[in-house]
Amino acid sequence: MPSYPDTTQEQPVLPLAPLERLPELPDELNGRFGENRPPATQICQINARTDLEAVQSWLVEYQNQPQTFRTYRKEAERLLLWCWLEKGKAFSSLNRQDLADYQQFLKDPQPAARWCGHGRAPRHSPQWRPFQGGLNLTSQQHALRILRGLFQYLHAAGYLAGNPLALIRQKEIRQDGRQIRERHLDHETWEALVDYLQHQPVDSPKRQKQLERWRLLLAFLYLLAPRVHEVAQARMNDFFQRRGNWWWAVEGKGQKYAEIPVSEALIAALKRYREFLDLPPLPSGEDDSPVVRDLKGNKGISANMIYRTMKDLTDEASRAFATSNPEIAERLAKTSTHWFRHTSITHQADAGVELRFLARNARHASLATTRIYMHEEEEAWQEQNRKQDWQAPWAEE
Repeated sequence: MPSYPDTTQEQPVLPLAPLERLPELPDELNGRFGENRPPATQICQINARTDLEAVQSWLVEYQNQPQTFRTYRKEAERLLLWCWLEKGKAFSSLNRQDLADYQQFLKDPQPAARWCGHGRAPRHSPQWRPFQGGLNLTSQQHALRILRGLFQYLHAAGYLAGNPLALIRQKEIRQDGRQIRERHLDHETWEALVDYLQHQPVDSPKRQKQLERWRLLLAFLYLLAPRVHEVAQARMNDFFQRRGNWWWAVEGKGQKYAEIPVSEALIAALKRYREFLDLPPLPSGEDDSPVVRDLKGNKGISANMIYRTMKDLTDEASRAFATSNPEIAERLAKTSTHWFRHTSITHQADAGVELRFLARNARHASLATTRIYMHEEEEAWQEQNRKQDWQAPWAEE
């Protein structure tokens, strides 16, 4: 029989801080004696004695995917802090009811003064908090999907005896076609943004660097429909020629490798940017440098930096159109980087790209997802319905 710790003595109160800044946890919280731990006779496939070590083993699996790593760490960290500080129990002691309670907590983390901060304070700051407010339904479901994967991993590894999240029925959020169609730039707004960027004056070397990077990013995002982390990870030699045609090699969602046709328009944009950086016009197979650089032109930039860079562009353009075209200004103000992926796929569909090739360009696992972007059938449907030509006689009274 294992010797359980004496819990009668009062334990020090844990601070609310990132995992790496917490003091050593007492035995009743660290998971060594968690209620959901299997018998000592069962072999564990990971070198973990405590819950924190077990979660870190799971996170290591994603260390080569920085964006995924940060997202998964955020959700695991939130749950760990909640179970220690709110429930006063170990992660490996959580049961089905605890996780149902956590679902409710995600909607409205209370006390807000303790759990929620304003803005994004760095992890070393005393102002750091795990939340900025309650999560909407989509974010709640996303968090629970990540945690479901964590519990599955630890159960499969033999660290946990069972997966308590498996007992909670999770209502899947359907791919909302209306939301996707709303989150793209219509042709008028897109052309207005391009025209704005095209006619910006160069009043300083820094401004010129900013404009050239925006021009490359806009072409990259519009012509290849990448996800933002794929842009951040792109290397020059990911662009290559085969049989006289250019291709882009990308490792996308779920680490799936794909090769996407590259248009002459994008090659022209890439040439312009490379020449601005004093590089040869076309990349060689040995050029493993990042495609998108910092303003000094040396280092690559993160997915988060790309997001902020493009947000700067759309916000700046929004202000410029505020008086002349408020509708365009409002749409640009709402635009995020991922909107450009939806814009690219939608505009390709509008241009008549066949469904099978559009799905391959977008790298969708299901044609049903790609069909959301197809508007031609919608127009035909509307036209057919107009054949029922009837109007209520009292409508004009």
